[in-house]
Amino acid sequence: TGWEPQLTIAVDSLISRKVVFELCEAFFELKAPTRLRLRGETLSGTWEALTGGKADIALGGVFDTASVAGIQVKTLGDMPFVFAVAPRHPLAREPEPLGDEVIARHRVVAVADSTLRGGGLTVGLLAGQDVFTVPTMQAKLDAHLRGLGCGFLPLHLAQPFIEAGKLVAKTVQQRALRVTRTSYAWRGQPRGAQGHALAWWLQKLDSPRTRRALIEDQAGGGF
Repeated sequence: TGWEPQLTIAVDSLISRKVVFELCEAFFELKAPTRLRLRGETLSGTWEALTGGKADIALGGVFDTASVAGIQVKTLGDMPFVFAVAPRHPLAREPEPLGDEVIARHRVVAVADSTLRGGGLTVGLLAGQDVFTVPTMQAKLDAHLRGLGCGFLPLHLAQPFIEAGKLVAKTVQQRALRVTRTSYAWRGQPRGAQGHALAWWLQKLDSPRTRRALIEDQAGGGF
């Protein structure tokens, strides 16, 4: 029939869960014979799921294709991050911009890399800093809201809580706003060999509106 028995999508925890489910809903309306499987991944684990044959599409993350043949990569967009803490966190009262020596005295909340190879990637950690490691970006947001630590959050995820007074945005020396370019990737197929399900998803991802929603929608958090 040209439809794959199953299509597996590795979704980085930066990506909007709400928008991914909206795409799944639209796909199910096709009544295609392809089953969907979603994998929640973080950092290099998202790339590893694709290159290791455990996923057909990888959404989100920073991908290095230099050493992997047959992988196609396109940009989703730039995702800005903001340094934010709970109002009761000690850093909320510190004068700005915050220096590394001040931040290093406080626990940082980090999302664990889901890779199965080695120790994975770490982002934004300072030498000697206490670390609270959580499994997803949603868990990181929850930890920030409870005052359990500090660190950078995706701006789209933090903004509603900043506006509501539940988080305080702080400027940081030399890195007041960090921006990460996110991408999506899939294993390339010879002409005429691409399955209908993969083709459908790639067509949806070709839409600038869809790509923007995946990284800007406020109901993110991963799986």
